[in-house]
Order: sequence, then structure tokens, then C-alpha cells
Amino acid sequence: MVDVLLHGVTKYPLVTAFVVVGVVMYVAGIVSKILGGRVHASAIAIVMGLALAYVGGKYSGGKHGLADVGLFSGLGLMGGSVFRDFAIVSTAFGAKLEELKKAGVPGVVSLFVSVAVSMIIGGAAAVAFGYTDPADITTIGGGAVTFIVGPVTGNALGASSEVIALSVAAGVVKSITVMVTTPFLAKAAGLDNPAAACVYGGLMGSTSGVAAGLAATDARLVPYGALTATFYTGLGCLLCPSIGYMIVLALFS
Repeated sequence: MVDVLLHGVTKYPLVTAFVVVGVVMYVAGIVSKILGGRVHASAIAIVMGLALAYVGGKYSGGKHGLADVGLFSGLGLMGGSVFRDFAIVSTAFGAKLEELKKAGVPGVVSLFVSVAVSMIIGGAAAVAFGYTDPADITTIGGGAVTFIVGPVTGNALGASSEVIALSVAAGVVKSITVMVTTPFLAKAAGLDNPAAACVYGGLMGSTSGVAAGLAATDARLVPYGALTATFYTGLGCLLCPSIGYMIVLALFS
């Protein structure tokens, strides 16, 4: 029986990856209920995933976390960009155009303002920790935008793998922070309608963080926040390696 199970696990690694993620989400959901729903299950699942990645990396000595362990190699495919982008796009497809129009100019302005502010904060943190190379500063600043923008910026500018890893870490911290704090800030921020969710998604920018945070607040708002947050990611990928880098280069060259 054990041999048959191990054969199935190793022969169909992607199926195994779905099972692992499903188990993690199930456990995270239970923990979230124990905490009274104050911390969304997605935030708990991300923390669990990071812990498993650390354990997997220590055990295997590799660089891809749990995916370096033979039994869980399918996580490397499941965690790739294809499934990530599919999840983002499919979430945003639930939005209604007429509701998006209500966000209007504030929704568009929020995107540009938030990208600029996030990059400034991330770049300032990089400088505070002793980084002086413009490419490194821009990459870490891009990571503060989102954990997707950081690697895109770093690869475009030729930053080292260590700096790119730091940019991802900055983005993950931001994502978890948005997930956890959104339900507590919802009332004060007026997050009770699609237009407000659009603006909020543009301001926060983290698609995963905004989606999970809004899900814990009001699931009907998720598509609207996710859509502008997705635009935010694309805008960051365009601006950070280009205009953002030129500004940093002018300041620190």
C-alpha cells in the first residue's frame, strides 16, 4: 500500500503539489477560524509555505525550497508564473466594467502614486542598509512595489541573485502585511463598495495581499481590488526598470 502511494506521488508530481497546497490551505483555514477570522487563511498559508520552503531548503541543500525534495518537485511547476498569472487574471475577470468606471481618476492616480511611494520607501531602506549601486537600490525599491516587480527589475538591470532575493522578501512582507491589516482598516478606509476597493487595490498594489484582505472583509469586493492591483503590478514592471532606474541613477551615480 505504501509502495503504491509513493509511486503515485512520484509519478504525478503536479497532482501531489495540488494536494500539498490543499492540505496547507485546509490547515490554515482551521487556524484562521480558531483565531476568530481576525487573520485571513491566505496570510496563515503563506507563512506556513515560507516555513516549509525553509525546511525543504535546509533538508535538500538546494535553492528552491520544498521543490528540491523529490516527493514535492511538482511545487516548482505549480509555483511558476503560469499558474500565478492565471489565478490573477481569473480573479479579476469577476469585476464589472460599470463598477470600475466609478473609481475614475482616483483609481488611476492611486496606481502611479503608490508605485512611486513604494519604490521610494524600498530604495530608502536599501540605502539605509548600505547599498549604493543604483541597480541594487532600484531592484529593492521594486521589491517594495511587489515581489513580482522586484525580480523583473533586478533581471532587467543585472542585479545579483542576493539582491533579487531581498526584493522578493520585501514584497512578501508587504503582501502579508496588507492581508493581515486590511480587515482592521476596512471600516476606517470606507471599504464597503466596489469603487473604494478599486482605489484600495491601486494604493496597496499587492494582488495577493489585497485579494486575501478583501476576502476577509467582503468577498464581493475581491475582483475590483484584484483588478487594479494587477494593473499596479504591470505598471511597476514598466516604470521601475526604466524611469525609476534613471531617477536613481541620477541621484546616486
